[in-house]
Amino acid sequence: MDTMKQTGIQWIGEIPSDWNTKKIKYIANLKGRIGWQGLTSEEYQDEGAYLITGVNFENGGIDWENCVHVPMKRWEEAKDIQIQNGDLLITKDGTIGKVAIVSDMPGETSLNSGVLRIMPIEGYSRRFLYWVIKSDEFWNWFYFKNSGNSTIVHLYQGDFAEFLYTFPCYEEQVAIADFLDEYCGKLEDIINNLELQIETLKAYKKSYLCEIVTHGLNSYIPTKESHIEWCAFIPSHWETLRMQDIALYKKGPFGSAVTVDMFIEKGENTYKVYEQKNAIQGDASLGWYYLSYEDYRGLKDFSVSPGDIIVSCAGTIGKCYILPDNIEPGIINQALMRVRINEGFNKSYFIYLFDVALEYMNAKYSNGSAIKNIPPFSILKKQNIPVPPMEEQNAIVAELDHKIPLIDSIISEKEKQLFAMKNHRDSLIFEYVTGKKRVKEVQ
Repeated sequence: MDTMKQTGIQWIGEIPSDWNTKKIKYIANLKGRIGWQGLTSEEYQDEGAYLITGVNFENGGIDWENCVHVPMKRWEEAKDIQIQNGDLLITKDGTIGKVAIVSDMPGETSLNSGVLRIMPIEGYSRRFLYWVIKSDEFWNWFYFKNSGNSTIVHLYQGDFAEFLYTFPCYEEQVAIADFLDEYCGKLEDIINNLELQIETLKAYKKSYLCEIVTHGLNSYIPTKESHIEWCAFIPSHWETLRMQDIALYKKGPFGSAVTVDMFIEKGENTYKVYEQKNAIQGDASLGWYYLSYEDYRGLKDFSVSPGDIIVSCAGTIGKCYILPDNIEPGIINQALMRVRINEGFNKSYFIYLFDVALEYMNAKYSNGSAIKNIPPFSILKKQNIPVPPMEEQNAIVAELDHKIPLIDSIISEKEKQLFAMKNHRDSLIFEYVTGKKRVKEVQ
């Protein structure tokens, strides 16, 4: 059994007695571009020296095809960051802490100011250090160093120089790196496969949902042009209506209309303020913000009733929830939208349809943003939608209520497997780079 000793570092604990600790500044030269040395994106070009930025890090290496180029003088002027195959790199800005080992370098290469070059001295393995930085040994240090800072946007070179890490003799460093390269490579294959399965299932769910709400359950019936951009054809006996034709819509009050000083404890003659979490989690009982009758009366236009649909406009955008019969009287807050469906329209069908329509509207009106947003009423209300007869709405809802939870349950199970596999990988890396597990052949 290995003899262990205390490091005195709370996030590391014990290490083997023959291991050591040192700050990275004593075992490696850290080099980055000093500022930008005047370099700007206007100098990017199709030829010249390759320039590695944070977005070029991919699976522990560099995505050379998507690297920009800069004039050769920019490579020549920054000798400390004239990159070579085998160099270890870490990102300092953007997505902090991505690491890569350079290989297959296609030509002279430099760095932008958001990337740092790490050059260990003799006796210290680059590949071992790569795994250290990928491990919780680095991340626990990083979060400890930045505790209390909720907006961490930079890994300062001076701070990184103080990073204290654990290491064995050089031979064991190499053996650990060899083992983690091979074993974690197999784990990454499993992780990538699970991620692909989840992505495929989500795409199938989206496609299936769109197909059913736009074409119904019978694929072999006559169709007609819909005059809907995201749905060219619909069954010939369906209608095309605008969203304003099937419901009334009301967004919550401006933030200044409902202020913290208005909130009181729940009691007699108090009125609940419904929040986005009520919609996101599908639970009307959540929350503890209440208004007096006087304040409620001034905000009565935003009141809710049983059967209203509330839609989240913050956090998880577009999540819908039908308020049950036993809700407390109250109003929506500024992060919700209230939808009151007209008679003769299935509320659950609306929710399924709204999900599909919102996907389209977000793609068209988001101006390139990947973030979902509730579009302005001027757009939302005029959006054309397919409307089947009520009997078909009910049948579609019954089918989707059965099928969608089955798909979601499979996705959920895959996500649990993915989470467990990533945890296993991360725990394994940490245990080997801190000596809690050893590569037997070098002991």
